[in-house]
Amino acid sequence: MSSMNHGRFIALACASASLALVAACQSKPPAPAASTAALPTMERVALGANACWFKSGDAAFKAYRLAPELNSFSGRPRILLVPRKSPEARPLAVIQAEGHPARLQAFGPLLSEPVGTRIATDVRRWAAGGQGCS
Repeated sequence: MSSMNHGRFIALACASASLALVAACQSKPPAPAASTAALPTMERVALGANACWFKSGDAAFKAYRLAPELNSFSGRPRILLVPRKSPEARPLAVIQAEGHPARLQAFGPLLSEPVGTRIATDVRRWAAGGQGCS
């Protein structure tokens, strides 16, 4: 290999190595922000509620069942908390959202019970894009 080709090879190798170092030092791009539309908001709430309240076996929610109604033609996706042994009964809690950005509403007799504060706190966290159980 001639010294001129050898020099070009070394220069190319150095340039490649420096580009690799610069690329390795770059920070990761920020995670995309959670969508604030009603349906994605209620999907996050339903996933959080299912995982934290029901799948986890949480004693505070043992008497209830989750009934998601996310495919709403009214533009208000919602989830219902109903009695475990009577899923056809009147909901004990309704959590719904509408619009973009989503406006959340929660109502029903269960929200007046001691667990109501926890429901409201968890729903706000999940709606804002937070994860995990309280």
